[in-house]
Amino acid sequence: MRKNKYGSLTLMVIFVSSMIWLWKSTPVVSQPTVKIQIEPPLEQVIPDATLVKFQLQALDAAGGIYNDALIGVHIWAPRKTPWFTSDFPIVEGTELLALEAYAPKGKLEFEQVLPIRGNYDLAVTVTPEVTGSYAPFEQSLKINVPENPVKYRNFAVLAVILLTIGAFSGWILGGHQTIAATEIAPQPVRMLLSGVTLLAIAALLLVNFSAEMAEATSHSHPETGEVISSSPRIEKNETMQLELLGDTRAVVGKLTTQTVKITNPSTGEPITDVQINLQSVANESNALMFAYQAIPDLNGQFTWKEQFFDGAPHIITANVMQLQVSHEIEVEGIAPPLSVRLISLLYFTIIFVVGLSAGFWGKRNTQPIL
Repeated sequence: MRKNKYGSLTLMVIFVSSMIWLWKSTPVVSQPTVKIQIEPPLEQVIPDATLVKFQLQALDAAGGIYNDALIGVHIWAPRKTPWFTSDFPIVEGTELLALEAYAPKGKLEFEQVLPIRGNYDLAVTVTPEVTGSYAPFEQSLKINVPENPVKYRNFAVLAVILLTIGAFSGWILGGHQTIAATEIAPQPVRMLLSGVTLLAIAALLLVNFSAEMAEATSHSHPETGEVISSSPRIEKNETMQLELLGDTRAVVGKLTTQTVKITNPSTGEPITDVQINLQSVANESNALMFAYQAIPDLNGQFTWKEQFFDGAPHIITANVMQLQVSHEIEVEGIAPPLSVRLISLLYFTIIFVVGLSAGFWGKRNTQPIL
């Protein structure tokens, strides 16, 4: 019996070892891929503050570089989280950037500010400039941007203040109070309830005032809800004409289209062997929000789509050698939904009630039993 037992155990060990060897020896089919690098590292990125440099490299199945590629990228903001909204709730789940560019060395580099914390989706397409040189492919990428640490600090400070006020109020309510014949409640309780009522009225006024201000800002533009194009801005010299065309009125949550066109002013023929320096700058803070060095296509043009998420005016600038053109983008802001503001108010109310309950029961438990 003992020999049979050892024999069965030996056969089982041999079987398991064979399966492990077969699994390790199974060839893995490699596929083309897009390698992404981000500077600075994601853990150092602050939403709506850090200019993030994206580097996308198209690699074949063997790890080699795809030369002469057309690389397209679409960036979507993190999806909606109704109970934990971000600083720009209208931007959640919308497309931030869309561009396709010629990459002679299979690499696409650009800089973009990311507005909110959360998981961003990137859809990347790689297509050969010469049809048939290799098979086009697509890849989906995800990056996670952490919340600004200052937000946590501010929330913690506010929560401690609300808990303290709530505990103090509960401590007063939990004590034995004497009521005069002409009073419906003790004087400390009446003063406390009056103060809480004033705070509630102030909070409601603040919520409504902020909503009215946002609505007033959004309606300050005569054309609401639409992106508007204007006549092109043109600069030229003896050898080159530079044009900037596109939308000059934008709406938060929607993409605007911008196009740069370079031609010979004498013949009208497109110019393709130059580099275009593109920038998008927020007027109010003078902060660089988007930057890219583009190469025009065979028609002498480069087109991209961009969202202006913060509702502030922006300046789009295109620079080629000594020529520079720019135009201003008027951006229509959209007020956050009332539900978002009420949810925030609900959280603060819950924190206050928790402190109130703790103070009330704490006072009751410390009182002597008569």
